Amino acid sequence: MSTAQVLRDQFWHLLCHRAELPKNGDYVRLNWLDQEVVLFNDSGDIVVFDNRCPHRGVRFFSEDHGNGAISCPYHGWGYRNGALHIPCREHYDPAVLEGVKLGKLQSEWCADFLFVSPAPRMTLEEQLGPTYDQLATISFNIVERADFNVGYFECDWQVAVENALEPLHVPYVHPETLGLLGLANDDNTLHEWTSVLRAEISDEPRFKKLRSIKRLFNIDEQYEGYQSIFMFPFSMLSTTFGYSYSLQNFFPTAEAHRTYFRSRLYTAATKSPAAAEALKPFFESSAQVNRQVFDEDHAICRRVAHDFRSSGAGLLAPGEEKIGHFRACLARVEETL
Repeated sequence: MSTAQVLRDQFWHLLCHRAELPKNGDYVRLNWLDQEVVLFNDSGDIVVFDNRCPHRGVRFFSEDHGNGAISCPYHGWGYRNGALHIPCREHYDPAVLEGVKLGKLQSEWCADFLFVSPAPRMTLEEQLGPTYDQLATISFNIVERADFNVGYFECDWQVAVENALEPLHVPYVHPETLGLLGLANDDNTLHEWTSVLRAEISDEPRFKKLRSIKRLFNIDEQYEGYQSIFMFPFSMLSTTFGYSYSLQNFFPTAEAHRTYFRSRLYTAATKSPAAAEALKPFFESSAQVNRQVFDEDHAICRRVAHDFRSSGAGLLAPGEEKIGHFRACLARVEETL
């Protein structure tokens, strides 16, 4: 197995929040190493499976998200209420059908966050460590998905991840977006497989404006600044003031120097319907800024030479501890191959 396959198959990955799949038939589709995976609300039970009918391999779903039935358009095979449904079952050898099933993946909840893995090497709590409780608390503050963004970064997945991990590029790559916050006094907390960045907002007018709308929210997990939680190897959850959360996944693809990128913007709970209505422009602006930041990240990442390899820790400056931590985690996995 390649390193990317081991990372995909043996680690837990944060793929969605419960609020994304509230109704029967709601689904989200993603792509990792060119395998399509679907998360689906089956009458209240969230199932995660390979997006292929076990009969002839036809994809059940072709959209990134929506609402529908697990029903194959080729021969009508389907899945509902926890069981595979096969039309004209009497035409098949019963012994053969006994081994036919939906290609499910393992899943675990951290409160309202859903993590998925094909064959995890450890429990979810072991992988998340001290970050587990923090993520659980955050999950209870989220009420809905406000934006869904999917695409590709034309670069190696490690380039995309390392770019997302370090703040030093912000003034140069994001001067009119993330850079306007004036992030300062970075503090990095490193755990076994996760890391947390907290940075203060030094732009006083923006800090005061963000603090002024705190009265409209009903949240119990808040850092009054910028916070980003990295979950090795592919996932990141970022927020400013805890008002909304951006979940980002950077998945390898079968193509060299191409990364499947997916982000969702989740909004936090508000004090009332009137507060939610008043905050609509704020959330819309947050979604637009997020998309612009990701476009800016992609534009710089695609300029990294494909044959470039960093000389290692010697080139890591203060503030880039999370990159060193990521590389150390990666090295530990590669030693076991």
